Amino acid sequence: MPDNRILLGVIGRPHGVSGRVHVTSHTADPADLTAYGPLSSADGRLFAVRWTSEGIAEIREVIDGTPVKVANRTAAEKLTNVELFIDRSLLPPPDEDEFYLADLVGLTAVDAAGATLGTVATVHDYGAGASLEIEGPKPAIVPFTRACVPEVDIPARRIVIALPEEVLVTAEGAAAA
Repeated sequence: MPDNRILLGVIGRPHGVSGRVHVTSHTADPADLTAYGPLSSADGRLFAVRWTSEGIAEIREVIDGTPVKVANRTAAEKLTNVELFIDRSLLPPPDEDEFYLADLVGLTAVDAAGATLGTVATVHDYGAGASLEIEGPKPAIVPFTRACVPEVDIPARRIVIALPEEVLVTAEGAAAA
């Protein structure tokens, strides 16, 4: 991974008029998002999150070491879709057979015979389970399950993909159902 940050959450739409926002936490227990201290945005700004109710938080932008509360809806609207990251060194190593989804991006995807399918471009997770988007000679989107991804080798930067029978790859390389 070229970047040493892990995405832990995303600021969503405003909640009310006092500057509170919806926040999506990607931590195992959503409440743990606040345990890491200030979180950084992609552009390097720092934010402190304080939960006020389930999924709703007050946000403070840390400016010159001082937390400044986002105090109104207009300011909160400007933070919609800001991703919140933490330095990887602050997170525990994943257990065996567990992965930070960010570690999967960039892995070479091969089939069981070792033929290159492409590269993991994106990991999608909309709540019903993650899927991997493979870009390259044989593009596909596959569920991130043991059946479709029987082997992940982070040190070797490779992943084995067993395409479901329902996925056909055309001569042009586009996946079809």
